[in-house]
Amino acid sequence: PFEGVAWTPRPPQGPPQGCFTCIAKPPALRQASPVLSPSSAVYLMESKSCKGDSLQPAVPCKHSVEKKTMTNPTTVIEIYPDTTEVNDYYLWSIFNFVYLNFCCLGFIALAYSLKVRDKKLLNDLNGAVEDAKTARLFNITSSALATFCIILIFIFLRYPLTDY
Repeated sequence: PFEGVAWTPRPPQGPPQGCFTCIAKPPALRQASPVLSPSSAVYLMESKSCKGDSLQPAVPCKHSVEKKTMTNPTTVIEIYPDTTEVNDYYLWSIFNFVYLNFCCLGFIALAYSLKVRDKKLLNDLNGAVEDAKTARLFNITSSALATFCIILIFIFLRYPLTDY
């Protein structure tokens, strides 16, 4: 029944041609070129989408063409100053605002602490350092004055003014 039938061997399967984007596509999504040129006839690939034994020519990778057209690519690395070293005194400001808010100094310290965080996000290192110093100054002042007032209250509770 198979008289006169000639079997043609399949070309050897070498490494896939093209980039990872084109190779990773399923065979059904790959397009075959309608015209078989002599250069592409060497790389015949079997289509796994059909049950027949038809051979389709390999499609040249469009991504490799794009890569060839790029000449002298440059890499730009933006280096930002290290803003993690700027302390914003946020927790200390919240504590002063809630517990030791002497003459609203804790609220002002909290406002400057939030400004430090904003300036750190904007990579304004000099402004963040200046506002951090101001927040620290208001926190120290608020803590010292509130502590002094608390000590005075305990002294006057222990020794009332009527004894003098």
